[in-house]
Amino acid sequence: MNGVKTAMLIGALSAVMLVAGWAFGRGAGLAIALVIALLTNGIAYFFSDRLALRSMRAHPVSEVETPILFQIVRELSTSARQPMPRLYVSETMQPNAFATGRSPRKAAVCCTRGILEMLDPRELRAVLGHELSHVYNRDVLIASVAAGIATVITYLSHLAIFMPFGRSEDDEGPGIFGMLLMLFLGPIAAMIIQMAISRTREFQADASGAQLTGDPLALASALRKIDAGARARPLPPDPELAPVSALMIVNPFRGQSIVQLFSTHPSTEERVERLERMAGHRR
Repeated sequence: MNGVKTAMLIGALSAVMLVAGWAFGRGAGLAIALVIALLTNGIAYFFSDRLALRSMRAHPVSEVETPILFQIVRELSTSARQPMPRLYVSETMQPNAFATGRSPRKAAVCCTRGILEMLDPRELRAVLGHELSHVYNRDVLIASVAAGIATVITYLSHLAIFMPFGRSEDDEGPGIFGMLLMLFLGPIAAMIIQMAISRTREFQADASGAQLTGDPLALASALRKIDAGARARPLPPDPELAPVSALMIVNPFRGQSIVQLFSTHPSTEERVERLERMAGHRR
């Protein structure tokens, strides 16, 4: 189903771009829109993992640098009979983690420095089980492509300042058309993410991750710590970080701003309550 959703998402975005191109420039506009649509979709599908990792300034790590991280991921991957993903670390001190990539063989898991320092090995194992479950449930395909498309759209909105449409010769600022693009493209990118990603996928990954690790209470404990840490050290309200926020285990932002439009996470309290009920049922 995620493969179908991805195809529908790419098709819908292409249709919108082609209609907009025809409206603004008829035949020439349609040709330009077609090129932009092909580039946007290609970048989103093939490079969505790189876009997400680059947004968080993540770097690959070796087993020598993070032996516990490698040990946990290898054990869980072997238990699930799945390939070992690439491992990355972002040096931000906010505790968080996410998985990206269009398939289990192309997957990457990223942990922030903050989460590695905050959680004990049991809690870290539970978080990694959650992120690997996103990969195995094929959530990462649609989420990564949606985040990649939203990232490309965000970059396009930044380029709008250079558009001369609606600008006089002596005016050095963005034209009227450019200002409209800057105003509307951010919410459009947020809408794409919200349409593509259901909040139920977090509940599903919580349940699947708890089954993979056999320890739902460890994930509940980790979620409490991560949520408190994210609130204490929120990421800056940067639209470039907003697309990757949908991939993270908890919402990394705080306060009212445009990036709140990208919120695709259920409340931590509800997730913890479900995990605790799951633990009681297992007992």
